[in-house]
Amino acid sequence: MRETRHIMGMPITIEVVGTPDSAPLERVFAHFEAVDARFSPFKADSEVSALNRGDVPPWARSAELEEVLELAEQTRRETRGYFDIRRPSGGIDPSGIVKGWAIRNAARLLADEGWRDYCVNAGGDIQCAGRNAEGAPWRIGIRNPFNARQSIKTLQPGDAGIATSGTSIRGQHIYDPHHPDRRLNEILSLTVIAADICDADRFATAAFAMGDEAISFIAETPGLEGYAVDRHGVATMTTGFKRYVAHA
Repeated sequence: MRETRHIMGMPITIEVVGTPDSAPLERVFAHFEAVDARFSPFKADSEVSALNRGDVPPWARSAELEEVLELAEQTRRETRGYFDIRRPSGGIDPSGIVKGWAIRNAARLLADEGWRDYCVNAGGDIQCAGRNAEGAPWRIGIRNPFNARQSIKTLQPGDAGIATSGTSIRGQHIYDPHHPDRRLNEILSLTVIAADICDADRFATAAFAMGDEAISFIAETPGLEGYAVDRHGVATMTTGFKRYVAHA
């Protein structure tokens, strides 16, 4: 069973192998709807918007918001401040961490219900488990930042998460907290693989903001592998990334 819906401002595709029943998909989509309702900084009635207005005292924050805020602060420390949900204009925007967190929780929901073969894809960030409907390993393409219709690598992540940060699709939506006005143009695409999509997503965002240091940071962080394409079209990868590359 496979279905795509537009939630959180992006296409979300859920595929669960071995069931003709749409119930597992409905539960996962409901989860993403709830995440959007709580965390969107673009919805006036979201908890994040209320927090930014000063309408939510610390004691009234939901457990989900507290978890995301704690994870964001942990990530800020782990990345030397290159990841920060606080915006120069004031308030917070947790979008850079919520997507991976939501995908991870969606995958856990499926696993807790006994599903072993599935793929959760939210805006190109993906958590896979098991095998696809043909009984083969899941295969995921890395989009060419110079040509959106072309893939430059095909990966077989196994039971892992893949996140890609870049400017070719969404423009300059990532910023360097140390130099907020600096244009990020050293690299165009950075793909990170980790056992947990939440880790892949948060570290991909932070490393992209580091520019030329991105791959070095990914290589030095345990449990991560990465592949970057710079503005000249030169690709650089960590030493362990090759084991995820699919062969024809």
